[in-house]
Amino acid sequence: MFPETKHIMVFSVFPAALGFMNNSAASTVTEFVLLGFPGCQELQCFLFSLFFGVYVFTMMGNGTIVCAVRWDQRLHTPMYILLGNFAFLETCYITSTVPSMLINFLSETKTISFVGCFLQLYFFTSLGTTEAYFLCIMAYDRYLAVCRPLRYPTIMTQRLCSILMSLCWVFGFLSYSVSTVQLSQLPFCGPNTIDHFLCDMDPLMALSCAPAPVTETVFYVLSSLIIILTLLYILGSYTVLLITVLKVPSAAGRQKAFSTCGSHLTVVCLFFGALLATYVSPTADNPAEIQKIMTLFYSVVTPFLNPLIYSLRNKEMKAALKKVLRIQ
Repeated sequence: MFPETKHIMVFSVFPAALGFMNNSAASTVTEFVLLGFPGCQELQCFLFSLFFGVYVFTMMGNGTIVCAVRWDQRLHTPMYILLGNFAFLETCYITSTVPSMLINFLSETKTISFVGCFLQLYFFTSLGTTEAYFLCIMAYDRYLAVCRPLRYPTIMTQRLCSILMSLCWVFGFLSYSVSTVQLSQLPFCGPNTIDHFLCDMDPLMALSCAPAPVTETVFYVLSSLIIILTLLYILGSYTVLLITVLKVPSAAGRQKAFSTCGSHLTVVCLFFGALLATYVSPTADNPAEIQKIMTLFYSVVTPFLNPLIYSLRNKEMKAALKKVLRIQ
């Protein structure tokens, strides 16, 4: 039911990892210090407990959705297959940041290796891009289901669904591979302190000893294009969908159509709202703490809320989740 696309993540990172290791010898910096959320030991312990609880709930919630889609025959439809894969993606996405944060809270040195830092940057940006692509094909699925209901079963087959999901993973992990390798080849010979809880483009560019306007421009142009184009596609799909729904004569029909799309639109607003504020709008003058909060919102809060958003608004999913929980 779920394509073996997760293996793409492992193999696609090998060339980048080789590039990082080859360049680490040329830089005097061999590790970075992630400041994270500085504070007293009591605050660090509180944050550790908070984010550990968030991480466990996110993994269990999204994992339960994956199991429900996998085991319940009633959910073997494109919409729920997409949702199951999206839930699996959310577990990967939050894993790219939170485990290192938890280690950081309890660490005195708060260091991350040169290779580890760029691997985290690669996985973080690639998984975020894959999520944006996934939200696009989920919008396409809802458009077909509402606007082309008679042709929906013949267009959105399980084969097409698998192809679209595979393309999301492939292009998600290819999108930033070149930019990440280029950034890793820059010399890092000065300060190594990053005022963030993860390795991101902005702080790493600021630590480079040599200016790299081309690499920086390519990264921001690529980020802007991916975010804006995917968001425009989703908004366009839902605009057409809304027009179609408003033409439905019965109130029950309109309510059913809105209920199938409300969960997806909620996730889109949460995810893209924070992304736009972080990567597209001018943020150079924003304090580091504001950047951290915005990054937390789309990388941790959205995966955390995903199980609640999809389970509370969907009768079939609630029934399947109850069935899975009884089995367990």
